[in-house]
Amino acid sequence: MANEGDKGRFDLSHHIILEQREQLVVSGVEEVESFDESAILLTTAQGGLEIQGEGLHIEKLSLDGGDLRVEGRVNALIYETERSHRGGLLGRLLGG
Repeated sequence: MANEGDKGRFDLSHHIILEQREQLVVSGVEEVESFDESAILLTTAQGGLEIQGEGLHIEKLSLDGGDLRVEGRVNALIYETERSHRGGLLGRLLGG
């Protein structure tokens, strides 16, 4: 069960379901930082997450419920190793 956090947001549990490397469902999504056909950068309840692939597109996004559904060829799921500051994953990818 979700509990309301200090900022009025709900604490989300985080799950990933990947089917045949073509359909990906992610729960616990707090923010989509950027996306294109080869990469999607997210902030989840468990930290930053980069989805790498080919022909990626977002089928469904519900930030109220924290749910994301992606279709396309998924090649990699990469979690941020440190939660040092907001936008850390994006900053590292852009050379910051």
